[in-house]
Amino acid sequence: MTAGHALRALHGVLTRELLRFVQQRARFFAALVRPLIWLFVFAAGFRAALGFSIIAPYETYVPYEVYITPGLVAMIQLFNGMQSSLSMVYDREMGSMRVLLTSPLPRWYILFCKLLSSTLVSLLQVYCFLAITPLVGVKFPLAGYFAAAPALVLTGMLMGAIGLFLSSLIRQLENFAGVMNFVIFPMFFLSSALYPLWKMQESNDLLYYLCSLNPFTHAVELIRFGLYAKWNGQALGWVMLSLVVFSGLSVIGYDSRRGLIRRHTG
Repeated sequence: MTAGHALRALHGVLTRELLRFVQQRARFFAALVRPLIWLFVFAAGFRAALGFSIIAPYETYVPYEVYITPGLVAMIQLFNGMQSSLSMVYDREMGSMRVLLTSPLPRWYILFCKLLSSTLVSLLQVYCFLAITPLVGVKFPLAGYFAAAPALVLTGMLMGAIGLFLSSLIRQLENFAGVMNFVIFPMFFLSSALYPLWKMQESNDLLYYLCSLNPFTHAVELIRFGLYAKWNGQALGWVMLSLVVFSGLSVIGYDSRRGLIRRHTG
């Protein structure tokens, strides 16, 4: 594989993903409406009912709306990763993915291009959401919007890798929606997206350990610290480890030899 071939493949996959995203305008608005509902309705009701703020990474008290915003950003990336993987299942049923995976390029590189393209789409959605949040008083340091970009790339690729792994296990398009709900909601609620981990520990030790093992928790914390231009080495390590694990599982899942064995077995 030469550099020219690699760039041409990356350009092709990225262009295809962007064109699909532009043509599916409802996907863009749905990605913004979902977290905005949580921000406007859930956060306002929660703060009115309980009437307290939560300690942020920079050790001062912040409104609840500000606290959950990084979790909602990660939610955007999680849904985008799942929707991107849904298109993989559709392409596999239509046959276009089979043609792509039989190209002379390494399979891991094709999947990397897919991950990178879906991550760039999620970045567009995330920064559009962050541009709207100041309307409800959610603001971060200006440097944080730039410092969070590397964290958003890593977390976006992690969410995409989880979706790719799931899509490698699902053979029928109609089964993917149920699996998405089975994965998305436990990952979101069993994390620090809505409540800090010390609150979980006060409530139940089992919930605390489940949240600590959830890769989505560490993705949220990496984004949260990044938006305040702070460093969180533990979250970065867990996100990198999870990205390597799920990317490896995705490459194995899309191995054509395993697929051939399955067809002969069937």
